[in-house]
Amino acid sequence: MRLDDYDPGDDIRDLGRGGGGFGGGGGGLGGLLIGFLPMLLGRKMGCGTILLLGAVAFFLLGPGANMLSMGGGTADPMADSRGAPQGVACDTEAERFACNVFGSTHQVWASLIDGYRQPTLYFYSNRVDRTGCGSASSAMGPFYCPADQGVYLDTDFFRELDSKFGAAGDAAQAYVVAHEVGHHIQTISGIANQVRQAQARSSQAEGNQLQVRMELQADCYAGVWAARARNSAGQPVMEPGDMEEAMRAANAIGDDTLMRSAGQRPVPESFTHGTSEQRMTWLRRGLQTGDPRQCNAFDSAI
Repeated sequence: MRLDDYDPGDDIRDLGRGGGGFGGGGGGLGGLLIGFLPMLLGRKMGCGTILLLGAVAFFLLGPGANMLSMGGGTADPMADSRGAPQGVACDTEAERFACNVFGSTHQVWASLIDGYRQPTLYFYSNRVDRTGCGSASSAMGPFYCPADQGVYLDTDFFRELDSKFGAAGDAAQAYVVAHEVGHHIQTISGIANQVRQAQARSSQAEGNQLQVRMELQADCYAGVWAARARNSAGQPVMEPGDMEEAMRAANAIGDDTLMRSAGQRPVPESFTHGTSEQRMTWLRRGLQTGDPRQCNAFDSAI
């Protein structure tokens, strides 16, 4: 990919290696739900988002619960990490690449959304004890927290894309970052809040279906970024072969593919991210159109 070097500022922070575990540090019920979610779903969350926890919280705690504000986390993870070892953002090859993708997403979405407010990228290792959405483990994969508008990434996931999912390449990694920024677009546009409200009134199967549509829209938004992104020389950031790499990643992390890989029979009612075919279709839609208006996964067949 032809990406410019991005100069990290206040919108990128390295939280270092987490400490204290889920039992301490105010993780509370939010951290408990996050810790048990892979067992509840019968799969590793992979390239997921913490947004799907809203549906789980609804069924465990009732319609008045809002997972995204539970767990005692503060809106600023740094506020509860004073004195903890902090790293230097963008100081490894994997982090630099993620930073460059992250910076490129700002350029694209600022050109499409008036008054665009960029998220914050948080690097962490192993686990992060406090986010605006509670505690989290790197086993979840990258995620977006709407409460603090943060994208959380342990770059070890990039290696897992290759070794566990067979999705190697920089475009596959870029897709991961751009997908999570896609959830930020849903948050600042009000879509995420509307979906959470609808999930609170829905059955589990209906809530899962809404979450699938959220994820497919984020896939489409990732494609929009890739289609529109240019470097400082005016060249498209996507090079020959990049689209195929991104598609392999989308295929590898479809719910049906992941469940089969775990030796389970795919159960569509339990899907939260979409099938491999759906994820590739919506990523391709964004890549081919470059138009976020074509990413409305809520008013069209998926």
